[in-house]
Amino acid sequence: MNEMTAEDVLDLYSSFESLGIRIWVDGGWGIDALLGEQTRPHADLDIAIQQKDLPALRELLAGRGYEDVERDDTSPWNFVLGDGNGHEVDVHAIVFDADGNGLYGPVEKGVMYPAASLTGTGTIDGRTVKCIAAEYMVKFHTGYELHDTDFADVTALCERFGIEYPKEYAHLKKPDWSV
Repeated sequence: MNEMTAEDVLDLYSSFESLGIRIWVDGGWGIDALLGEQTRPHADLDIAIQQKDLPALRELLAGRGYEDVERDDTSPWNFVLGDGNGHEVDVHAIVFDADGNGLYGPVEKGVMYPAASLTGTGTIDGRTVKCIAAEYMVKFHTGYELHDTDFADVTALCERFGIEYPKEYAHLKKPDWSV
């Protein structure tokens, strides 16, 4: 398996930051940032980024050998860039509305990163990073065919942050014997 290491993630995060590109770590690395530790290997780095910053992101990554990776679900607001050495960045482009929500894709679809979801912080190898807030990370892990990593991630977040399990995961909840 190709791996995006903590060192790779922090190198990219710092490079984006130095150019004034604000990102929110999403996906597996976002979960591990919230938990404050790496729980498993990650094949890529998922990020949310403002659409206005895409040209600078693309320029920076192109300079490091990243190119578009062909996928069935590629769109202007969701695409993957890879460097040929197994490093991939899964980009989720958002446009802020008047309420600070990050609109993701065509407005008429109503898909968004709610403003509150963009308030998370976590740590990767001791470095504080912006990430998707824990309760939204749990919500975003519903509505599709679930994998073992989804169950492990959601369980860890629900247990650590006292978040109610979504119905798809309710069978994982530990019984409360104190009642």
